[in-house]
Amino acid sequence: MARNENAEGLRRITVSMPEETFQSLDRLVNERGFDSRSQAIAEMIHQQAAEHLGRIGTEIMAAALTLVYDESKSSLLRDLSRICREHVAEVVSSQHVLLEDEHVLEVIVMQGPARTLRDIANKLVTCKGVKRAHLTLTPNLIPPLHAKRNPA
Repeated sequence: MARNENAEGLRRITVSMPEETFQSLDRLVNERGFDSRSQAIAEMIHQQAAEHLGRIGTEIMAAALTLVYDESKSSLLRDLSRICREHVAEVVSSQHVLLEDEHVLEVIVMQGPARTLRDIANKLVTCKGVKRAHLTLTPNLIPPLHAKRNPA
């Protein structure tokens, strides 16, 4: 086994940083409840790597698009449904949560090439009546829903 690798497949590295950054890291660890600085740093690197892969656009990624919209807009629901149906290969599911004042919180789960997921998100976000949106991409994929089975 390599000297800087343990039995769990973790790698040990050394990180140098300015004192102010170190203090910020410790505050982050305490306020967010990380078990260790290593866990916090690993999470930050994971987020940056996912964002980088998402910008490249060719990687297959999973995504959650969170929308808040005003359902009283006459054609909004039809437009959102049409866009999701046009991308049925990427849109895995959605969940609607009714909010106050005719607003809806919708979470749309998708998987596909990052560029395609961003295009879908952009189409949905620009629909009249959408108030807020946030796209989260991850390189961790959803397992196949209908895997081919070997005949017995």
